Amino acid sequence: MVAKALIADLPELGRLGKRTLSALVGVAPFNRDSGSIRGKRQVRGGRSAVRGILYMAALTGSRFNPILKAFYARLLAAGKPKKLALTAVAHKLLIILNAMVRNHTMWGQPS
Repeated sequence: MVAKALIADLPELGRLGKRTLSALVGVAPFNRDSGSIRGKRQVRGGRSAVRGILYMAALTGSRFNPILKAFYARLLAAGKPKKLALTAVAHKLLIILNAMVRNHTMWGQPS
């Protein structure tokens, strides 16, 4: 289901850079700085349908995929909130999938 949704809703997958694609989906952190004031970083905008699907895939991946599970556990050990850590996992998953499509590789093969 995730693959079908990404193919249908994100045709740019594999063609854009990781920063551009992350901003397009809405999982890239944007700063809210003004002058000397440093605000919080937020993820916002983008394609909400794709972001929701990636979030659910990140939730599953953080429990069952060894790479994503270790990344999630490392963020939690560093004191990050759970929702922030899941959003970071979704961002990492998007970057991995973008590289896989770009390089025509399957999951588990070196890119």
